[in-house]
Amino acid sequence: MATEPHEDRTLAAEEITSRVASFPGELHDVTDARLVAEEFLFDLARVAAPTAPEHWDDILLVVTELAANAVQYAPGPFQLRLRRTFDGVHVVMHDTSTVEPAPRPFHPSRGGGGIGWHLIHTLGDQVSVVRNDAGKDIHVFLPW
Repeated sequence: MATEPHEDRTLAAEEITSRVASFPGELHDVTDARLVAEEFLFDLARVAAPTAPEHWDDILLVVTELAANAVQYAPGPFQLRLRRTFDGVHVVMHDTSTVEPAPRPFHPSRGGGGIGWHLIHTLGDQVSVVRNDAGKDIHVFLPW
């Protein structure tokens, strides 16, 4: 008896443990990076729901801030890496600048700005910057 081909539309756990996306570094890439992160979180939530609803939004906010900073302060392409950890999500943003991010004062009278790095540190369990000849990797560990 012949059987019809069966297509399994479920994702194996190992398929969603990480996601990597590269971008040329244009303004619209900030939105695209956020969409990649959101797709990763949708897939992850199908296997393991976040322990608190705000974790989803926190991860998207961190990815958006990191991508916006890469476009604004680092010329050229950037790469987003997302990885499921034992108790959270590890976000890595690689850009071409070797300058380490630093907090800036918030000046609402000058159009705002200056709060992204503070947000990243507030939302992340751990934040580190690793510089090399090709730029830097910013690592942020967030709860899930």
